[in-house]
Parts: sequence; C-alpha cells; structure tokens
Amino acid sequence: MIDRSVPTAELHHRGCPIRSVRIGLPGQRGELLARSEDGQDLHHLVWRLGPGWRVCSSAVLGGGIGPRGWILNAQVPGGYPRMDPDRHLAEIAAAARLTGPGAGLMTAADVTAYTAAADQGVTATATCGLGVRGWAATPAEGTGGPQRPGTVNIVVTLPVPLSDAALVNAVATATEAKVQALLDAGLDCSGTPTDSVCVAAPAPSPDTGAGEPFAGPRSRWGARLARAVHTAVLEGALRQA
Repeated sequence: MIDRSVPTAELHHRGCPIRSVRIGLPGQRGELLARSEDGQDLHHLVWRLGPGWRVCSSAVLGGGIGPRGWILNAQVPGGYPRMDPDRHLAEIAAAARLTGPGAGLMTAADVTAYTAAADQGVTATATCGLGVRGWAATPAEGTGGPQRPGTVNIVVTLPVPLSDAALVNAVATATEAKVQALLDAGLDCSGTPTDSVCVAAPAPSPDTGAGEPFAGPRSRWGARLARAVHTAVLEGALRQA
C-alpha cells in the first residue's frame, strides 16, 4: 500500500530549493508530487513500494535487477542542463522522503498527463513524451553518451513474484506492447531514444520458490502486463498523434 501521509519535504541544491508537495490521486498506486526547482514548477510520480519488492529496470538511478523500495519518475526541463542525472534523481527522492534503494527515471514530458491502466492485478503507468521519436534500428551511429530526456517512461507493478528471467521477459513484453500501441496510434516510430521501463514485483520467498517463470505475452501475467501497457501507452500516444 502507498503511504499517503508523507509530509512536504525540502532539499537545497546550489542555493535553489526543491520542494515536494503531494497531490491526491484517489485510486492510484502512485503519487503525483509537485516541486519548485530552480524557479520552475515541475512534477514527479512516486511509487512507495516498501520492503519485499524487486524491480527490473533501465532506470538512470538504480537500474538493473534488485531489491527496490520505491520508484520515481521525474519531470525535468527540456534541454536538460545537468550532467549528473543520477545525483539529481537522488536529490528529488530525498526531498520526497524516499529512503533506501530505489529506481529513478527522468522525462521532459508533462508528468501530470500520465496515463494508467490495470488488468487483473497488473497496473501500468506511462508518461509519453514523443517529440523526438523514431525507429530503433537506423543507419546512424549512436553517440555513446546520454540522450536528452524526452522519453516514454513505463512503470508496471505486478502482484506476484517473478523469477529473474521472467523480470527480464516482462521488460521485453512491456516494450513490445509499447511499440504496438504507438503503431495503433498511427505514429511512425518504435519509440524515442531515451525510453525506459520499470517492472516491480514482490520478491520471491523461500516458501514460494523462484517466482513465476514466464512473463512473455502469451503467459498469464505477461498477457495482463501487455494489455495494461498497451492501453496506457495508446491513450498517451493518441494525445500526440
């Protein structure tokens, strides 16, 4: 369950305060928080998972597979000027009173325009910034460095433990569903250069074993995940089609 009693927090960075103020979202697993940073009004979404959860993600902060107590999806200005996004996300997390290991994503998209969908216990939330979009496979070489944060960010929560392989499979399934949604929205692209996915599930216990072994699109939980992600991304993409 989400702890909605978190007080307003303030963190000072380079003389500029970061303030987080909770905005109530009845029925949502995540919290929409507002902050003032360097004179700009920005927002971020927070999932307070608590102990006993694992996350598989490509997040800027806390990526990979491991125990995570929270997930943060933070809006940043277009033309993002900082070169330390992991530290920046850690500062935003501290201002929101998030402690311990977590996963942090960034986007230049309007986080208040997030879209969410649920399917039989699986919840998917997407923020869609599609101003810079294209196909994954192109003749152009990669730069080797970080891309500016435009992004389609997807956060998925499942109610059942997943094995390591299933967590990776779930990220692939979410990505397939995202591309399907973009095409269904009439967009000529597979995504943006900076898309990111977080999949959160309870950690397996010694009593339950390694967790669900599969999360592909035709597995029970993978199918639910795919439908939830497709619905959330399609709604967000249609607003920009």
